[in-house]
Amino acid sequence: MHLKTYPFLYLLVFLTPILVVFSLSSTGIFSFSTVAVLFVILPAIELFTVGSTYNLTKEEELFALDNRLYDLILYSLVPIQYAILVYFLVKIGNSDSDLITQIGYTTAYGMSCGILGINAAHELGHRHTWYEQWMSKSLLLTTLYMHFFIEHNRGHHRRVSTMEDPASARYGENVYAFHLRSIKGSWLSAWQLERQKLDKNGHSYWSLHNEMLIFQGLQILLVICIYLVFGGFVLLWFLSSAIIGIFLLETVNYIEHYGLQRKSINGKYERTMPIHSWNSNHPFGRLILLELSRHSDHHYMANRKYQILRHFDESPQMPTGYPGMMVLSLIPILWFKVMHKQIAKYKSTSEGMNLA
Repeated sequence: MHLKTYPFLYLLVFLTPILVVFSLSSTGIFSFSTVAVLFVILPAIELFTVGSTYNLTKEEELFALDNRLYDLILYSLVPIQYAILVYFLVKIGNSDSDLITQIGYTTAYGMSCGILGINAAHELGHRHTWYEQWMSKSLLLTTLYMHFFIEHNRGHHRRVSTMEDPASARYGENVYAFHLRSIKGSWLSAWQLERQKLDKNGHSYWSLHNEMLIFQGLQILLVICIYLVFGGFVLLWFLSSAIIGIFLLETVNYIEHYGLQRKSINGKYERTMPIHSWNSNHPFGRLILLELSRHSDHHYMANRKYQILRHFDESPQMPTGYPGMMVLSLIPILWFKVMHKQIAKYKSTSEGMNLA
């Protein structure tokens, strides 16, 4: 059975909201069910799975692009994420909840922020219709990371796998140092990119044409609303969840391009190719993250929708799926041991690759 030819398999993306709702409906250790399933059970399963390298034919691609189910699955994640946000705020504000349960609720909504609030926003942000881009920004609002819309599309995709890109991890850089560099650098980059756009179009920096100003205002407004309706205690838990979502995103950024570097030719970087992103065909990561793990093709052709992303034999392959690699990255000594071995292998076997 080829994963790419069965669109209903992508309904597995709803595993995350189902787990989050279950966690928010539970107490004690069961409130950590989302974390346990996504980052313990699934990585353990994927250690024993081999992903499919099958690519759709041209005819199958056209059929997949015409099948509205793929878009409806993606679009539905927007109201689901907002429903989860409200449910989380109500549950975390319940004075009967003990500290362990409140922490469990916070991690559950944090998972929702990272997987629905940012990952789905990532896919929507690459679409070209106004309503899809609006949905992308709406999702990013729920985790207070709206500048990602600007920096990722106009910054990261242009500078990926170069020393100028804050969201590309360098060889020997641990994930914690990367988090600090990427979060700060990406935010500052978004301001710079927006200023360049405003200058090019002849618009004032202090105007409604400046999306970064609008984004900050919307995020402050959301924070104020949560404070006024639910109080400062709930607001602190919400901010903690948003940080977890950001932590998940930046950990994904870390593993996607670790140690890969594009060549500089006559002062210009070579075109981004499939060799400049780590790829994974492991099934659960692919389905839950809407093919984010087929990252090589995404950076090669950013306008390709998730359902038609391809495998390339020449792209560097991760030894397991994204969830497992994210967990591994949190233990730098093990990460370096595994990934430096992978990099050395591709250095010796692949021509044209400049990996470290």
